[in-house]
Amino acid sequence: MNALKIAATGMAAQQMRVDVISNNIANMSTTAYQPRVAEFADLIYQQYQTPGTLSSQTGSTVPAGIQIGMGVRPTTVSMEIVQGALSQTGGDLDLAIEGRGFFEIIQPNGESAFTRDGKFYRDAEGLMVNSDGHALADQITIPNDTNRLTISQDGEVVAYFDNATAGQTIGTLTLNVFANTKGLEALGGNLYRETEASGAPINGAAGTEGIGVMRQGYLEDSGVDVVEEISELIEAQRGYELNSKIITAADEMLAATTRIR
Repeated sequence: MNALKIAATGMAAQQMRVDVISNNIANMSTTAYQPRVAEFADLIYQQYQTPGTLSSQTGSTVPAGIQIGMGVRPTTVSMEIVQGALSQTGGDLDLAIEGRGFFEIIQPNGESAFTRDGKFYRDAEGLMVNSDGHALADQITIPNDTNRLTISQDGEVVAYFDNATAGQTIGTLTLNVFANTKGLEALGGNLYRETEASGAPINGAAGTEGIGVMRQGYLEDSGVDVVEEISELIEAQRGYELNSKIITAADEMLAATTRIR
């Protein structure tokens, strides 16, 4: 009897699904978080009788056959690309992206990472940095005597000094897109790294077709739909329970077999 092993694969699959859902719900307040979805596929089949097998010397064929599946396996935990709602914060250095783009961040080891988290700060040297102190690749340095800062939808950063009505452009922020965004590697800290699956980043000016625009004074909310996650959680829990009942039923059948004299 393979039911014990088959049901065990089902329980393991539902357990992984719950793990993914719990991570989504834990990040329901994380800026620009992209929810994940666990996906599964059936395992190999024992072929007791292949469809199309000859069933007689006259050439009749079996229409359906006998194929017993051996369970389920996880295939991917993919990132769902969704545009989160924008929340107004009013912060000069808060930037939300409307579109597919990512900001490029330089990590301490010199490698690039990418993020949609637009919560930026100014460090002691005036550089625009993320919450971990990593600088934007565009290297925007804000002068100390800046009174006001504006960032346009296309990324132009303008500083205003004293009581002057005219500002001075101090740099331009760019965005990056990927051929396969789901292929990015999550690093934690709202950062992603390019992989062979994602393809190389395509850097461009905000506002160009498909790359998105920036909204100063806004942050992108998490893309988690709590109602949908709770529905998925209930479904996963029921799936886990059903698989455990199969193990119980199979165990009782085996016990009945041992009682036969």
